[in-house]
Amino acid sequence: MKKPDTVYHLSHTDLDGYACQFLTSHCFENIHYQNSNYGDEITKRLKIFFDQMLLDSSKTILLLITDLNLTIQQCEFIETQIEKLQNFKSGISLQVQLLDHHGSGRDAAEAYKWYYLDTSRSATKITYDWLISSMGCEAIQPYKELVDAINAIDIWLTDEKGFEFGKVLMGAIASSREVGRSLFDDKDREQKFHLIRSAYQMIDEENAHIKLDNEMHTIKKAFFGQDREDNTLDNLVADYLTDLLTTKKEDLKIYYKEKVGVLTYGLPNISVIGNAFLVANPDIDFILNISPNGSISLRSNNKADVSEIAATLADGGGHPNASGGRINNFKDSYSYADVKCFIESLIEEKTGA
Repeated sequence: MKKPDTVYHLSHTDLDGYACQFLTSHCFENIHYQNSNYGDEITKRLKIFFDQMLLDSSKTILLLITDLNLTIQQCEFIETQIEKLQNFKSGISLQVQLLDHHGSGRDAAEAYKWYYLDTSRSATKITYDWLISSMGCEAIQPYKELVDAINAIDIWLTDEKGFEFGKVLMGAIASSREVGRSLFDDKDREQKFHLIRSAYQMIDEENAHIKLDNEMHTIKKAFFGQDREDNTLDNLVADYLTDLLTTKKEDLKIYYKEKVGVLTYGLPNISVIGNAFLVANPDIDFILNISPNGSISLRSNNKADVSEIAATLADGGGHPNASGGRINNFKDSYSYADVKCFIESLIEEKTGA
């Protein structure tokens, strides 16, 4: 396969999925990333990619999908979208490659030649081998031992040397929710790449799995503490996210009566982060964070009675500066825009404004 001008890489949301993207980041100069769980989210993420491809001036494009089991219907959707793109944009070469190891994808793999399935290796191992053999990417060869460790934990090869090391790294990726992909997908992935890269740097050490486990707190602080004075991890994360939220606050603004707030989705540790953001942004009266299950948390810095907002929107309550509740008819969404539209409509319905 010829090396493409642009790559669109969709992968799973666990260590195996992010490790595939970590590898491709070393092999392609122009690459776009998304991550997805199984089910309908895959189709939604693919739609985003195809919309981006419509505006892409590249002549050769590769849609790469790793560590995801697609249904026949999702494969048909890909074929249909490619045909539409090629009819609309003359001269474009759009290739697809799916690298998977889930046995439940066997029917789709038999039906589509671009669906490569091998249940004996992790997706990371498959991707590593494919990048070297098909793309000539020698830059990833130093990561072979790390790839073997991820392979061992992902397909549960308990006797393999790197199994325990992979187990620690798998847990670290699974628990790395400090940023969250709902609002800051690129930064969330950047943090996960940092964890993988940092793990690689100590894989050859004696008792590397124990050292990695012991050093994980320090590794996280190194990411969030860039260009900052040393502090607790919670405070470093709060400052990091405050900077991100401040940069993006115009897009996050919502209005409740005469008060100006920002809406966040799936933001962790709202008490620390919310208060840090409000202190740094005195023009914002409150912050409202909603979780995928419909729970809401509100914070203010003496500029709005958020207990009244919580009571109105979610039959909740609490303190004037810290309140919460739950919106029972909220449906989890993959799109922040959809979540914001829901909250704005709810405010209008409940307040008549």
